[in-house]
Amino acid sequence: MDEVDETVFEQLVSDALDELPDDIRELMSNVAVTVEAEPPPGENLLGLYQGVPLGKRGPYYSGALPDKITIYRGPIERMSRGNPERLRAQVRRTVFHEIAHHFGISDQRLVDIDRY
Repeated sequence: MDEVDETVFEQLVSDALDELPDDIRELMSNVAVTVEAEPPPGENLLGLYQGVPLGKRGPYYSGALPDKITIYRGPIERMSRGNPERLRAQVRRTVFHEIAHHFGISDQRLVDIDRY
């Protein structure tokens, strides 16, 4: 399978962010979204949220480095098996999933509401 051009993949991530409802996008605070080729060795991840979820930020949070959402290109491409629509859908799903963590929604809660 041919790999998707990095720029094309990054545009898919950007498109997913653009699809967020305005009110959700406006609530996002101090978070950077990045793309990396692969997750850390031994990790089976499509994406990763690292930071302090919005609901857990207290009065001492100011001046903190940005939270980070990382989308891992390789595993998503492999899952998509060369199908552009499947790739687009999986990128969108992964971006939305990691943004849910930014809002403090756990994996278990995502399962409970059938959004995992």
